[in-house]
Amino acid sequence: MPQANQTEQATPRRRQKAREKGQVARSRDLIGSSAAVAATLVLFTQMVTFPQLWRGFLRDCLESAVSGSLRFDALPPFLTHAPLFAAVGTALGLGWIVALSSAVAQGGFVFAPTSLLPALNRISPGARLKQLFSIAALRSFLKSALPASVVVYIAFVCLRRDWFQLMALPGLNARGVAGFMASRLFEMGWKSALVLLLWAFLDYLFERHHFSSELKMSRQELVDEYKETEGNPQVKSRMRRLQRQMRRRRMLDDVKRAAVVITNPTSYAIALEYHALLPAPIVVAKGRNLLAAEIRDIARWNDIPIVENKPLAHLLYRAVEIGQSVPPKLYAVVAEVLAAIYRAQARAQAAANWRGASSPNPTEVRR
Repeated sequence: MPQANQTEQATPRRRQKAREKGQVARSRDLIGSSAAVAATLVLFTQMVTFPQLWRGFLRDCLESAVSGSLRFDALPPFLTHAPLFAAVGTALGLGWIVALSSAVAQGGFVFAPTSLLPALNRISPGARLKQLFSIAALRSFLKSALPASVVVYIAFVCLRRDWFQLMALPGLNARGVAGFMASRLFEMGWKSALVLLLWAFLDYLFERHHFSSELKMSRQELVDEYKETEGNPQVKSRMRRLQRQMRRRRMLDDVKRAAVVITNPTSYAIALEYHALLPAPIVVAKGRNLLAAEIRDIARWNDIPIVENKPLAHLLYRAVEIGQSVPPKLYAVVAEVLAAIYRAQARAQAAANWRGASSPNPTEVRR
């Protein structure tokens, strides 16, 4: 029985664990009743010839027994009554197939080796006695008593309806008595089978609901299962934080390869890498506020040009992720920025070379 705090529906993992133990929502009554209905329908279709086949088979058996030709190793008269055995085999085979299909439709193929292991509670007299006087035992008794009562009622109605014909049976010959009994037995058989099938279907719905109630979980069980499958949330949060820190350090290291840093100038900072082997500039780092300040500091320490361009900084921050190339629509703007930087660097290099060339040689001065 589910506890009061078990208010949550079972998770797929709990259902899978129950299935591995052989616990599925399955009604044995539905399996048996469906097989009975299938076998009854097969026999009902052969109702005209079935009594004659059995009568002929029994007559040949009795005659062979009287004459002494009926032996255990003798095939006649069995070979001469193949249609009878074919009809019986068809009914039994169809009933077995329907029973197997019903079992598979309810719970599928279940192979649970753990359910075959010995358990003391299965052979304990005290446990069995406790199960005998329990709510489950009362429920099982009612499940059997109610459809049995309906079957008895159907038999009573049929007997009351045909009471006068039943009283007239002594005046009929053997063929008439056999035909009457066979027709009434088949009628009671298919009606009882349908009643049992309907009751078994209701029993399956009840078993399914009861099984779902048994598998319900408490909130604490949900939390524990989540920890088992997904890991402790606190540990996972710490791991994600460490991963973010590692990605941040790696990104800040990549700033040192940048050719230029585009700024907002204070809110955004985007580091672009470009050299002759790249088809287009690549965003190697970007950030806002404090992270943008760190990117600018690294750029200053490594003599990387910092260019203030508010529209371009906004577009790059929103449109391009880290590791992606600049989109073609921004090629012209980025190219202008890089060209201006390269021109400034070329002028600075030329000025440095000119100052070096114009300075006097120290050795000549001493001379």
